[in-house]
Amino acid sequence: MKKILLCTDGSDYSQVCVDYAAEILEKTDAHLNAVYVTDLRQFEVPLISDLSGSLGIQPYQGMLGQLKEMEGEKAKVIEKNLRSALEQKKIGEDRISFYHKTGLLVDSLEELEKDADLVMLGKRGENADFATEHLGSTMERVVRASTKPCLVTSRSYQPVKKVVLAYDGGKSAKKALSFLTSNPYYRKFSFHVVTVVEDSSSEEQAGSHLAEAEKALTEGGVEDLRCQMLHGTPEDTISQYVIDEDIEMLIMGAYGHSRIRQLFIGSTTTEMIRRCRIPVLLFH
Repeated sequence: MKKILLCTDGSDYSQVCVDYAAEILEKTDAHLNAVYVTDLRQFEVPLISDLSGSLGIQPYQGMLGQLKEMEGEKAKVIEKNLRSALEQKKIGEDRISFYHKTGLLVDSLEELEKDADLVMLGKRGENADFATEHLGSTMERVVRASTKPCLVTSRSYQPVKKVVLAYDGGKSAKKALSFLTSNPYYRKFSFHVVTVVEDSSSEEQAGSHLAEAEKALTEGGVEDLRCQMLHGTPEDTISQYVIDEDIEMLIMGAYGHSRIRQLFIGSTTTEMIRRCRIPVLLFH
């Protein structure tokens, strides 16, 4: 990995995302591009109609300017905290770039991720405490729009040593294999590869998928490897496996090969991110 794009809003989840970024930076030569995007919608309707109607357009314009100034100050605080956290991890200033943009993050994503090998963001954002059971809408939009691997981090940080790859033989799962075997950082983990079957008729195909993943990872230099076929629904089986085996990162395709692409991201993917209290690395 040469470049990492970290999307931050200064929330607790974003701070944890910085911790995971630091772990990667400590073990690679990657450069971190961090970005905070001010959401334009908070300056628009219905705020415009409400304020301009009651206060008049001139006072509203002055207030709008103040709000934008406040966002600029917030961006400075976010940058300061990010640089301070990485400095404590002995990450040099020359390996960190910070950008503040105005608009919508998803609209800027194509430009921002152009040279990135990995996109990182928190599972939830600033309003996490008010909607604890819901995933962040920005996170879902970014994962849906991104063409790069996306690491969605959890609420608390723990060093990653043991990972599970949910492999179904689909296009996105194959991309995950290629990424993992071409990045030395990931080869050092203890790997669990699982494939889930819901009925006995698909066991032969599932076994073929496991053999394919085992061969690719072994040839790619992974030494600590365990492959297993699981039975049940993917959502229940994988989330329980994560708990039982003390897994610290889940890796999977954002879309299964047999599922219709939905408005946001695949239903299994959404449920895995919601249930698993560990980082989830997603591939399209």
